[in-house]
Amino acid sequence: MPHALSGIKILDLSRVLAGPYCTMILGDLGAEVIKVESPNGGDDTRRWGPPFQNEVSAYYLCANRNKKSITIDLKSKEGIERVKQLIIEADVIINNFKSGTMEKFGLDYEAIASINKRIVYCSITGFGETGSYKDMPGYDFIIQAMSGFMSITGTEASGPQKVGVAIVDVLTGLYATIGIQAALLERETSGRGQKLDLSLYDSAVSALINIGSNYLMNGKIPGRLGNEHANIVPYQTFITSDGEMVIAVGNDHQFKTLCTMIGHPTLAENPKFMTNPARVEHRNELVPILQRAFLQKETSYWKRLCDEHTIPCGPIQDLDQVFHDVQLNEREMFIQSEHPTAGTIRMIGSPLKLSRTPVTYRHHPPIVGEHNDEVFKN
Repeated sequence: MPHALSGIKILDLSRVLAGPYCTMILGDLGAEVIKVESPNGGDDTRRWGPPFQNEVSAYYLCANRNKKSITIDLKSKEGIERVKQLIIEADVIINNFKSGTMEKFGLDYEAIASINKRIVYCSITGFGETGSYKDMPGYDFIIQAMSGFMSITGTEASGPQKVGVAIVDVLTGLYATIGIQAALLERETSGRGQKLDLSLYDSAVSALINIGSNYLMNGKIPGRLGNEHANIVPYQTFITSDGEMVIAVGNDHQFKTLCTMIGHPTLAENPKFMTNPARVEHRNELVPILQRAFLQKETSYWKRLCDEHTIPCGPIQDLDQVFHDVQLNEREMFIQSEHPTAGTIRMIGSPLKLSRTPVTYRHHPPIVGEHNDEVFKN
């Protein structure tokens, strides 16, 4: 079976999440990914838990399939020479060491490009390799705090809240994937690689999207709206008689339909609620009326009615409901693999659905140094 990135070799010196998430995506697409780990235990996430399955961490499994693992001591001269030998045939090298660390190893971009001018060199740091903060260590939680993410997440009562997963690491991993593929594509024309300087801080701020744009336009510091939307009403959660669900009304026609559906057709004729700007201005009057209506019936009733009237909606599902969701299972979003020590493992699959060069799951997340003999014999 052909792969979209067949023939691309990636040397992955990253660990934890942002870099490994990027290289797993590239591996799913067919690239050969060689994960370089410390001989002293490997990637930190191997020890992050519980849960563990036969001493294999669930955290490590989430971002490391389709890779080969080798161990190299980057603090030794021999280790650096081994990396340089691997660089000769590599297309991409990625690391997420603190700014300046690769220079100390003698593995900065200029040194590596002198060995292989076609190399695409991706550096992921907390704050970037330039600027006043370049020497500061960066972690997802800290970046969520500094970037404004936490200031707009949660409610006024709850105080600042982080997103439930390491979303900044995920975003940065996605940006790294995009940048690497763009550089590989450009290389087909120029014949030369280049350096990518990615930071968690930049990635997080880029994802402020409309909230950031709102501030740049009006200069008003936004409050925390919880599950409400800053620019659209009603676009939030509502409590039903047996749970909670999201209603996402995106235009005035949908709002009029919603009002009829819940038995309050005259709401849509009220000047305070006829247009979205008016509804945003008067949300504190409108939302309680809608909430009282939704409390009268269970979630499944409202879901069926919304679907019949093409009102965007969805129940708030826990992970048990998610992993048993018929749509996700039909889309093959959950996969199984055999692991040499953990046994049968379950993983979340790739969302990338390519018609001619589909993603494949060729290798289990490797044991530390599992592929030393295979890689070094070459």
